[in-house]
Amino acid sequence: MGKLCLTDSTPFNLDHTLKCGQAFRWRKHGEWWYGTVRDKIFKIKQTGDTLVFENVDESFVERYFSLDLDLPRILSSINKDHHIERAIRRFRGLRIVRQDPWECLISYMCATNKNIPAIKRSIEALANRFGEKKTFEGQVFYTFPEPHKLTQVSAEELKKCGLGFRAKHISETAKKIVKEDFSFEMLKRTDYMDGKKTLLRLRGVGHKVADCVLLFSLEKLEAFPVDVWVKRAILNHYKKHFDAKFLERVSMKKSLSPSEYERVNSFGREYFGEYAGYAQEYLFHYERLCVI
Repeated sequence: MGKLCLTDSTPFNLDHTLKCGQAFRWRKHGEWWYGTVRDKIFKIKQTGDTLVFENVDESFVERYFSLDLDLPRILSSINKDHHIERAIRRFRGLRIVRQDPWECLISYMCATNKNIPAIKRSIEALANRFGEKKTFEGQVFYTFPEPHKLTQVSAEELKKCGLGFRAKHISETAKKIVKEDFSFEMLKRTDYMDGKKTLLRLRGVGHKVADCVLLFSLEKLEAFPVDVWVKRAILNHYKKHFDAKFLERVSMKKSLSPSEYERVNSFGREYFGEYAGYAQEYLFHYERLCVI
């Protein structure tokens, strides 16, 4: 059993971080969170300023939960107005985790036009059918299937995981990644725009999916994914930054066109700066849970 003591310079809230919708394969039993990250099954809980964890070491916990980042400085940087200030105050300690890029990519491809419970069901079905079975504390877990595993699976089989039209996209993306020896590590070393262009070449990856992968797994903290909740926050609290015709047009639409998405996305990145992704996640979580 490992322990990690947090300090004032490393504020962290485990519940906010794992409930905010950025990662989909965490379960909470009592006071413990159980997670699967690549081939690791582990549990973690927070009591005050102490994290207790099992089956991973301290360095893994620090890296996965981004405890090496100066969160007070990040939050100070994005605290541009009264609305984001309220979100920061309500969810202070929420951190963006460093997900496995492959699982993150497929997870957000699964997320297209789905709510969070439906996303979780599809991802769990993929892991249960095609991942590796592991046991931890008498519970059964499954690792997420590697790309080569999904190249051996037909789109029809993938559809049985509740993927619908996404099944074909996921099948083709897995094949492309294996065939071209696609490197997520290389993407970590590119800048935001080049990384986004590369991801957009994958079948079934649009601007929002690309931004989510860049933010939640490739450490591009300037990425600013725009979904229905973030669009609502922008329309309600940042409309002075847009002309009336644009606001009227997008307010009537369920989804944004690529050009409309890019306009809102560019605003978020320019307004909030190098840590716009943190602003996005605080706004997203606040809009879902606190704004009536």
